[in-house]
Amino acid sequence: MGHGVRDEYVMLNGLRFHYREWGDLSAPPLILLHGFTGHARSWDSLAEAFAGSYRVLALDQRGHGESAWADDYSTGAMVSDVAAFVAALGLTSFDLLGLSMGGSNAYHYAAGQPAGLRRLIILDMGPETMSTGSQRISTGVQANDLFDSPEAAIAASRAANPRADEFEVRHRARHNLMRTGDGKWTYRYDKALRSGTPRVRPAPEENWAAWKRIAAPVLVVRGGESDILAAETAQRMVESLPGARLIEIPGSGHSIPLDAPARLRDALKTFL
Repeated sequence: MGHGVRDEYVMLNGLRFHYREWGDLSAPPLILLHGFTGHARSWDSLAEAFAGSYRVLALDQRGHGESAWADDYSTGAMVSDVAAFVAALGLTSFDLLGLSMGGSNAYHYAAGQPAGLRRLIILDMGPETMSTGSQRISTGVQANDLFDSPEAAIAASRAANPRADEFEVRHRARHNLMRTGDGKWTYRYDKALRSGTPRVRPAPEENWAAWKRIAAPVLVVRGGESDILAAETAQRMVESLPGARLIEIPGSGHSIPLDAPARLRDALKTFL
């Protein structure tokens, strides 16, 4: 089987999930978990880069992309989806990478010391986050989410993140849209996630306790200009976990795959 991408569907915890799969079925699996405003297709170019040596699996997490919307968007529910995904695909050994919300879900999953988890990669997320970035994201998602055309949505994404790579910002925005009944365009992920209702998430002390239980080797990647993961928090993460290393990507904000795709690929190739 070549490196061509395949769109697949699977039932997990009573919900229908979509995921994209690249590479050989016999290659070592690498699971990718997107962020709060993202989706599986956010990973397309990164996945292409690793498809030669990995079976890359990009999951649309609940409420996002082509996966079903749900009533529960707690960290616990999303972590149980990861466990169900691993079980459904019969993965016995795999690497796990998560960005932002997906990073939080990934390290909480790893804290359970699941059998088969080889290596963990966390992109710009930690047990505590800076309020500036959290407010920027929640304000952004509650702002205008109706557009006359895909181009208008792409322009809004570009304006929200001037650092973003042009190809990546277009691709990510384009695949995050659906038509409304009256012919306008809106974001594809669940409106409930954009309504300002807080998701149920563990408190920082619970997060730190979970972080310290991780047994797998960990790579933390921080955007040098991140407004979510403070440099001190990233430092504390690697100091409190013997198997952890930290890489900073200068000039990148929180959305590392969007801001510095080539430098991220290089950093990951070194670790993996």
